[in-house]
Amino acid sequence: MEPAAVVKPRPAREFPVADRLLVIACGMLAREILAVREQLGLTHLELRCLPAEHHFQPDRIAPALDAAIAEAKAEGYRDIFVGYADCGTGGMLDRVCEKHGVARLAGPHCFASYQGLDAFSAIEDADMTAFYMTDFLCRQFEAFFIRPLGLDRHPELARDYFGNYEKLVYLAQTDNPALDRVAIRAAAMLGLAYEKRRTGYGDLVPALARAGAHETAL
Repeated sequence: MEPAAVVKPRPAREFPVADRLLVIACGMLAREILAVREQLGLTHLELRCLPAEHHFQPDRIAPALDAAIAEAKAEGYRDIFVGYADCGTGGMLDRVCEKHGVARLAGPHCFASYQGLDAFSAIEDADMTAFYMTDFLCRQFEAFFIRPLGLDRHPELARDYFGNYEKLVYLAQTDNPALDRVAIRAAAMLGLAYEKRRTGYGDLVPALARAGAHETAL
């Protein structure tokens, strides 16, 4: 008996534009969204990312998304999901989503989404002095924190920049010893207590599952 033929899923680009789910997301979530796409078999999901650096300039997020959504609609996309939580926009992102009739990732920021909103609500007060890191931030620790803040030249300034924090909480999306080591070294460098929480992809999974099923209500 001949082995069964392997049927490869169609890539998103092979679907008509009107049948694709376009996710416009923060660059900090790109790897995770692609992993969830694979996990859920959302072959019609297409991803576009805005610069991860907007994390430090949240006033840029809403205008950039407004333009990106308008451009996508002009290209013929009908199903669009915003891969951002509020992320420091002070409600401006919600106004953009309402304007275009699209949904976003629920919650105040991705750190809450990874933990799950219910779980985050339960520990929010205890985490008021927590400095969060994710897989992305571990991979980009040098580029996002060390070099921009000049800590490679003046490590003694770490306590000045991070003096209001008491602990570093690594929200781990995957099990990666190399990233564990980065987070542990970062905590030691910043003079913070260390805690690891294995969150996986949290609320990103059900949010994308609903979006992929053309359900926009979150």
